[in-house]
Amino acid sequence: MGSVERPLSGRVAVVTGASRGAGKGIAVELGAAGATVYVTGRSTRAQPATSYARILELSKLSRMPGTIEDTAEEVTREGGRAVAVRCDHTDAADVERLFARVEKEEGPLDLLVNNAWGGHEAFTGVFDAPFWEQPLDQWEAMLDRGVRNHLLASRAAVPSMLPRRGGLVVTTTFWDRGRYLRGNLLYDLAKSAMNRLAFGMAEELRPHGIASVAVSPGWMRTELILAGHRTDETHWRERPALARTESPRYLGRAVVALAADPRVLERTGQVLRVADLAREYGFTDVDGRQVQAFEV
Repeated sequence: MGSVERPLSGRVAVVTGASRGAGKGIAVELGAAGATVYVTGRSTRAQPATSYARILELSKLSRMPGTIEDTAEEVTREGGRAVAVRCDHTDAADVERLFARVEKEEGPLDLLVNNAWGGHEAFTGVFDAPFWEQPLDQWEAMLDRGVRNHLLASRAAVPSMLPRRGGLVVTTTFWDRGRYLRGNLLYDLAKSAMNRLAFGMAEELRPHGIASVAVSPGWMRTELILAGHRTDETHWRERPALARTESPRYLGRAVVALAADPRVLERTGQVLRVADLAREYGFTDVDGRQVQAFEV
């Protein structure tokens, strides 16, 4: 394939929480665009993550789908270079080691995708209850193992970007133009905090030529969503309830478009919806659709 088809050839990216779902979709699309991708997370073939008992029971699964090795192999199949690294993104020392390794092996980092998210660890299946009835352990899952993960990775990654005055930090989020995500106050609070984190980092990084944006997908057909609807990626169209869904690779294509845009600094600090980016940059989902934005 030519260089035009590989717009991220020579770029180095870290995608956190890339064993499955959004992180996997992003990593695979970065690989298809020619990037070297460090695929990070806790789920490995030898040592699966062990903190998902609730959602596994609800999904009737024996173990969480996906590992960092699985994602790395798919990145390679798509033409990228993948490096799978087990990292507990709640552990500051582990995160520091990860980014020290990246800089030692590849030099300056071009792209950080903050995606590691602990919210699934406290998921109860209830997404429509007042805050006084929601379990408080969602705070630890969504804030301490969600928002904090993004801050830890960013502060470890940015020093590698500073000397060459360039780079991009992408925070995956959910945003519906400021509307309240009624039914789970802590989820709303966590996503709002991620958006503000992306904005605040943008304010401090702009003078250094580094962009920071938050990117909001719609309703993604992640492995857990498909399991919850007792289907798979081949047969999801047989489930009318999934008609408005999009694949995680749609989000990945949005990240590629931003990373390849030489004027991305003009967007710094913004929360961007995948559906809007698809229209602006002209990409589609894997099935050729430009999926409409998911709205509350």
